[in-house]
Amino acid sequence: KGISTMEFTKYGITTEPQLIYNNPLASESDIEGFVLEGTANISFPEGKLRMENGLSAAQGQKANYVLWCPKDFPSNVYIEWEFQPLKEPGLAILFFAAKGRNGEDLFDESLQPRTGEYPLYHHGDINAFHVSYFRRKEPDERSFHTCNLRKSYGFYLVAQGADPIPDVADASKPYKLGLLKYENQVRFFVNDLEVFNFNDDGTTYGPCLEGGKIGFRQLAPMIGEYSKLKVYNFEN
Repeated sequence: KGISTMEFTKYGITTEPQLIYNNPLASESDIEGFVLEGTANISFPEGKLRMENGLSAAQGQKANYVLWCPKDFPSNVYIEWEFQPLKEPGLAILFFAAKGRNGEDLFDESLQPRTGEYPLYHHGDINAFHVSYFRRKEPDERSFHTCNLRKSYGFYLVAQGADPIPDVADASKPYKLGLLKYENQVRFFVNDLEVFNFNDDGTTYGPCLEGGKIGFRQLAPMIGEYSKLKVYNFEN
């Protein structure tokens, strides 16, 4: 089934997107098998996945965390979910195309254990893209809102665009977020508005990343809600 609100042909994609993963993130049973790295309080008070830190923000990086979907996804995908910030300051990130640096499964026991501290995700044992799309942690992030795309290993800032999501006081409803990864292009959307795009030459910032897992990261003391996670594949 196609996506009526997205016109993928404008990005050189002629194959029909196929829905391969559909998770409402509406109850505890929906995240059975998900892997939490770090300490967080996870609940569903409004029928949506709500995440908040379980440790005091005063503990710095130790108070941050990542919730991974256990499924491996293909290389050419469109990832869509809804997000609403409920409390700031903080920061929200989506990891995608995440694997071990030598192609291992993200949860392979040979990889260094990860506990939520950010350096473990950009200078540890894994490769991944990570898009930060609600950056309200540091004063400069709160005074000038951007969405950033980084590629790791290496913490390379490869693309940036203006963040259209308002502060919590004005974010009265969820925003639809979309991440397109197709061949060498990565594009990020908020309510179908393209925020940035990146064409990976597979050399400047390391080889192109193929397949892998996705995960949601939050920085304390932010509280956010997530719902309607869908992943589409583009079959040849």
